[in-house]
Amino acid sequence: MARRGPRPKRRAGFANRLVILAKSPVLGRVKRRLSRDIGEVEALRFCRTCLAHTLLRLSRDPRWRCSLAIAPDRDVAARLSPSLGRLVRLPQGEGDLGQRMQRLFRGLPSGPVVIVGGDIPALRSGHIAEAFRRLGNSDAVFGRAPDGGYWLVGLKRVPKVPTPFANVRWSSPHALADTLANLDGKRIAYAATLSDVDAGSDLRRQRNLSGRLILVRDPQRV
Repeated sequence: MARRGPRPKRRAGFANRLVILAKSPVLGRVKRRLSRDIGEVEALRFCRTCLAHTLLRLSRDPRWRCSLAIAPDRDVAARLSPSLGRLVRLPQGEGDLGQRMQRLFRGLPSGPVVIVGGDIPALRSGHIAEAFRRLGNSDAVFGRAPDGGYWLVGLKRVPKVPTPFANVRWSSPHALADTLANLDGKRIAYAATLSDVDAGSDLRRQRNLSGRLILVRDPQRV
């Protein structure tokens, strides 16, 4: 009986990689549309608590390696809650949303990458696991938002990193369609449809989730 040789080792550092995008939670700097509807203090409280809950749910899952990409870059070294452990923090860099995401997709070590925001109250680890599963048979995966945008984007990044974010009309109903146009010919998959919170109307639509986050004192300050 032929003797089997050792199994080939996976490339060093290869892993599923999750990146959570967030602005540094500072009064007057985050959620300006929401601030106009509910006030700066309450908007900041929502931002902090939603981000903290998101990090606590997702950052320790062994199915991926999690990083927090922070803007502005000078706040990358700001204090995080001790309960979040040694969470890797990355600078987003300059430019619009597409330029910042493209930089992350290009700069991370080998493996599929999924990027999400930190302002999605309904987000759970199961949504991320589903996205990585769907990305396994596709070149890109998206989590659609009801407003025509998307809350999640993932790229396989082989044989090279795609460039899907050129000329995307961000914060508009065309954001997803513009991105898909840049991926013509690629295999596209879709994860769950979820909503982020940009304005008071978004809070009202997600009253059971978003309202609870606003009313709870910050469980972990980030």
